[in-house]
Amino acid sequence: MKAIIVTAFGGPETMKYTDVEVPRITSNQVLIRVVSTSVNFADIKARYGKKDSGTLPFVPGLDAAGIVESVGSDVRHLKAGQRVIAFPKAGSYSEFVAADEKLTFALPDGIDFDTAAACPVVSFLSYKLLADIARLEQGETVLVHAAAGGVGTTLIQLAKILGAGTVIGTVGSESKVAMAVEAGADHVICYEKDDFAAKVNDITNGEGANVILDSISGWLSEKSVHCLAPYGRLVHFGNSSGQAGTFRTQDLHASCRSVLGFSLGTTRSKRPGMLRDTAEKVLPYLADGSLKIKIGGRFPLKDAADAHEWVESRRSTGKVLLDVWK
Repeated sequence: MKAIIVTAFGGPETMKYTDVEVPRITSNQVLIRVVSTSVNFADIKARYGKKDSGTLPFVPGLDAAGIVESVGSDVRHLKAGQRVIAFPKAGSYSEFVAADEKLTFALPDGIDFDTAAACPVVSFLSYKLLADIARLEQGETVLVHAAAGGVGTTLIQLAKILGAGTVIGTVGSESKVAMAVEAGADHVICYEKDDFAAKVNDITNGEGANVILDSISGWLSEKSVHCLAPYGRLVHFGNSSGQAGTFRTQDLHASCRSVLGFSLGTTRSKRPGMLRDTAEKVLPYLADGSLKIKIGGRFPLKDAADAHEWVESRRSTGKVLLDVWK
């Protein structure tokens, strides 16, 4: 089968389109013919060798949408021919993937393959962040950093679906404002141009945001505390800036504010069963059209290096797809 492999840690030029063996499945796995997969920022970090990269060479990719080709002897809830999404353990930039049954989810009829390929990481992550980690309450104000990206646009929509009163987005350039507005943000702030914390406080009449969702880290995380409401929750779930943020305990206890962390990757690895409930909650929103995943670009699998360059340039918005079988 054809696949993309990373041959050395470094830039997109280390990615090669080549022939590899079809994976063998264990008794509790399914073999999936991949229709499409998506590019996540974690794929770029893995290519550079920055996090959980394993040994070289490796197939990148976190999620896939496709059709079950065959099932292991202990698989009980899936069968050949079913349309599914999955989180494969050994990458997804390939024509076939093996995935554990507990990390493979049947697709409702209302979800097409484009949405399916774009949704697994962004929709599962966004639901967990809002419903389970931040414990969003009706009418609360939510601040979403990196609001024009695949996760950001999904968070904006889900925040509204789950009852947020006001959703504020931040973006790194004016060119990305329109995407966040289209996703449903009530206000969008360009943090490279304006003091986002001051603007959030102005919008909320000095109260601040009840929930802040941060995948950037560094100075942006630190400044977020300046616009976090009493009893507010700042949820940190990534560090795309590559910088660490520092918090002071005195900024938390008296104001009853919390700084929380979450990783979908850790959850897939250590507590995969938690995602079954997430799938049952979020897939219906996708099936009935109330949640729409923003697709900002697509490339054939063989051009995955170009897709990485596009995402890494920070010019991309929404999700970027890799078409495998069409």
